[in-house]
Amino acid sequence: MEKKQTIFSQLKQLWRHISSKRRAQLSVLFFLIIISAFAEVISIGAVLPFLGVLTAPEKIMEFKAAEPFINFFKISEPKQLLLPITLSFSAAILFAGIMRLILLWFQTRISFAIGADISLSIYRRTLYQPYGVHIARNSSELIAGITNKANNLVNFAVLPILTIFSSAFIILTIMVMLITIDPTIALTAFFGFSCMYAFIILLTKKRLFKNSQEISYESNQVVKALQEGLGGIRDILINGNQSYYYNMYGSSDKKLRHAHANINVISASPRYIIETLGMMLIVTLSYYLAARPEGIENAIPILGALALGAQRMLPVLQQAYQGWSSILGSQATLKDVLKLLKQPLPAKINDQNFKALPFEEHIQLQNISFHYTPDQPAALQNISVTFKKGSRIGFIGPTGCGKSTLMDLIMGLFTPNEGKLLVDGISVTEKNSRQWQAKIAHVPQVIFLSDASVAENIAFGIPAEQIDFDKVKYVAKQAQIADAIETWEEKYETQVGERGVRLSGGQRQRIGIARALYNDASFIVLDEATSALDTETEESVMEALNGLSRDLTILIVAHRLSTLKNCDKIIELENGKIKQVGSYDQIIKSAPNIFSKAANKTDAN
Repeated sequence: MEKKQTIFSQLKQLWRHISSKRRAQLSVLFFLIIISAFAEVISIGAVLPFLGVLTAPEKIMEFKAAEPFINFFKISEPKQLLLPITLSFSAAILFAGIMRLILLWFQTRISFAIGADISLSIYRRTLYQPYGVHIARNSSELIAGITNKANNLVNFAVLPILTIFSSAFIILTIMVMLITIDPTIALTAFFGFSCMYAFIILLTKKRLFKNSQEISYESNQVVKALQEGLGGIRDILINGNQSYYYNMYGSSDKKLRHAHANINVISASPRYIIETLGMMLIVTLSYYLAARPEGIENAIPILGALALGAQRMLPVLQQAYQGWSSILGSQATLKDVLKLLKQPLPAKINDQNFKALPFEEHIQLQNISFHYTPDQPAALQNISVTFKKGSRIGFIGPTGCGKSTLMDLIMGLFTPNEGKLLVDGISVTEKNSRQWQAKIAHVPQVIFLSDASVAENIAFGIPAEQIDFDKVKYVAKQAQIADAIETWEEKYETQVGERGVRLSGGQRQRIGIARALYNDASFIVLDEATSALDTETEESVMEALNGLSRDLTILIVAHRLSTLKNCDKIIELENGKIKQVGSYDQIIKSAPNIFSKAANKTDAN
């Protein structure tokens, strides 16, 4: 059972993921907080001489502390104090206001910078996770974590933390100033307001945590509804089940916004109560000070300083409480973000100069067995086979027999539970799988095409300004799609549309082959790459493959045996095991009726 973590332990973990650059910026922020706090103190302290000049200017002339000020401005009469004191008080207020704006700007900028770092770190760690981790996850949870939850972390955790920190320091300095004016009244007021906020925190803590859990869950559901609804729009339009996804999105979005609204109400509502009580306190203090023997004239400067201090301190107290409420309301989101930030990174993540595994002779699979989880039956059992470099190897078998799993193992996406994958005698493991994958290109049944140009899709993952267009044209010619591209108005700059909707199935597959060739792969895996094509298009795509260099080793997974007629060797799988290995003629002679029926059935579809 997972141990429940406190908000403080979670924040401590978050601190470990903040870069040294951001920590240095936080040090600058701390310096600004100190300046801002003292600016507030100066503005509050300046109200005493200002109100003193307005009520009893002659008494200011009697203070020894005022002598340097009086001598500097060469003041001889009490009335002459009014202008310089007013200007000084105005300057103090202006300086405090400017510092508040600077603090707000810097505080907000650094909060969102930290949020950007966290979001980028989550995305980076997610991209480097093993293939097995990716297929076990729901992509909507990852997208919600990288986008929505990272943003929520900024708005409801990072920014509130900085607000609480700055508010606490400002409150402390204001309190010190007010205590020097009248300690009894200052401490009584501060203690009373603090107790009220503490009581509200205890009262709303459980409700805030419940809302935070709801926000975390419904954020995933909203992204899931959008992904599935828009991702499967063709089937949705045909089936007419738009209302299902509309209702799914509406229900989750409503709950998500309701939870956010609850947190905002809980965070903001105490302000109105405290402000009302604060005004009542000022009225009470006015009566108390006016009733003193010293009289109203002496009471007005003190009362003004206390009133200004309260006017500064109450909003800051409210900000601190609102920040704390936001942090509690984002506790579940913070937990999810920390979980994503804990994803391990490869040891040599920045080493891009690794040496690819040599592949000059053959690939061997020695007694390979694999299962996805310990409680599931084996997807592959005792697979032993050898492929020579430059050969064309075909794989055939019924759905679920383990063809795609075997391809994933050969490409180093999975590590076998038993047995070995050897490339020229070198065992492929988790540590050197990237060195082996540098030789591999994968052409799946559904080619992923980004909403970009033909050239950018062939040179997939390479910045546009770094694309070698001569090479793009060369590999397009090899994949037998260059002639078609040259007939288009914008040629290689033609936009293919989202997921390549503006291209035919055969064109998409040829771009997939061209992409594999652009990456200088010496080993190409076609995992049912032609199964969705009609017979004529499939034949033209296979013709393009057959025309490729014999230095290339090509593995082809297919449903139709006729697709593999030019392969050097065909392997038939059944129930995760090798049923037979032979040439095209040998395989078709072993069960001619079965394969001819299967081919006819597939062609009819």
